[in-house]
Amino acid sequence: MGLRDRIAGDPSLGRSNGDGDGDGVSYYRRRLLEEVNLSEIAELSSAQRRARLERVVGRMVSREGPVLSTAERTRLIRRVIDEAIGLGVLEPLLADPSVTEIMVNGPDEVYLERNGRLEKADITFTDESQLYQTIDRIVSQVNRRVDESSPMVDARLPTGERVNVIIPPLALRGPTMTIRRFPRLFTLDQLTEMNSIDPPTTQLLRAVVEGKLNVVISGGTGAGKTTLLNAMSAAVPPGERIITVEDNAELRLQQPHVVTLEARPSNVEGKGAVSIRDLVRNSLRMRPDRIIVGEVRGAETLDMLQALNTGHEGSLVTVHANSPDDAIHRLETLATMSELHIPFEALRDQINSAIHVIVQIDRFADGKRRIAEVAIVASSRRETFRLGTVAKFEADPIGPDRRVTGRFRHFPLPPAIHRRLELMGLKIPVEFGPEAELEQTPVRTAE
Repeated sequence: MGLRDRIAGDPSLGRSNGDGDGDGVSYYRRRLLEEVNLSEIAELSSAQRRARLERVVGRMVSREGPVLSTAERTRLIRRVIDEAIGLGVLEPLLADPSVTEIMVNGPDEVYLERNGRLEKADITFTDESQLYQTIDRIVSQVNRRVDESSPMVDARLPTGERVNVIIPPLALRGPTMTIRRFPRLFTLDQLTEMNSIDPPTTQLLRAVVEGKLNVVISGGTGAGKTTLLNAMSAAVPPGERIITVEDNAELRLQQPHVVTLEARPSNVEGKGAVSIRDLVRNSLRMRPDRIIVGEVRGAETLDMLQALNTGHEGSLVTVHANSPDDAIHRLETLATMSELHIPFEALRDQINSAIHVIVQIDRFADGKRRIAEVAIVASSRRETFRLGTVAKFEADPIGPDRRVTGRFRHFPLPPAIHRRLELMGLKIPVEFGPEAELEQTPVRTAE
């Protein structure tokens, strides 16, 4: 979509531009086309373009508009520019760093997530056509389209936010859009200060990454898996070559030698797709020291397991699961999605050999994200999966203020893992030493 279409609104799908705003926004947006040199504006950066257009609209409002207070004038100019080159009424939410997710359930219903809790936003779209215009603007930036023949689409804003759109006839109540903000960067120390993890477990996770153990980060949707993955990846030594593979590139690693790979969906003709599995396979030819997969959700799980079993130790991956037990069984199920018919016993052998640590992160009832459990894979070869808990958050009953309190408990590391980390010269917190507690590490069969 060209700059003229973006300012005027894209009429190509036969939708109106929502002129019934009642405060002159659409009028000034149309007048903007008459005032600006589009070829000159198009060459500017987004910040420079916004500043130039604000000056143009400001002159028009002063020359043609009604008498307004300074605050009203500023608000009108901002709304005109937001409608012209931004995402309209959503721009204030996108500018608010405390908003982590935006959910549009139709033109009259917008929700947001802030501090882990959902709340209804005090904004609405003028009408359904204005919402469609915003959707068209988003998907056109990634050369996609959304219409009755293609009613679902995933896209990404230039600033990194992930967008999912679904429209009628699949969405019965009207066009629906979900915008997930780019995860904020946190270090393990910052997560410790936020009480998402305690200091001994923080030290253990650093040692696990430095010691090149293979780690699975497990959790539900929005639990903070990518945030934790970013934080843990900082423990990878700077001299190693890291290949990241993601469906939507969200990881922001700080090491100097990082290669970022991102999957590509099919084009409007249904061709050109490049899957996570394709990228995992290709990454093995790129001489990686570590492979980090944003999320496994299909046949690429088998390729990942084979990579971990062929010398690519110290890799990290996330998976959707509600507990470490669920995570290890989910990996087994996902690996069967390959076209290769591998017996379950052989898959179990691969998983037991490849995975060392499972870190479960959950969003608790108060909306706060915490490490719920760190488990070591204690089974070997083709044994039934056995997991040993080494750290666990034990929550107290929720009080009237709905806050979750509790404490972290620690247990000794299995001797083989403890010895491996010791041989690499890594400091292991005393809480995980042989005499950490009188009781042994709780080991259970993953059922």
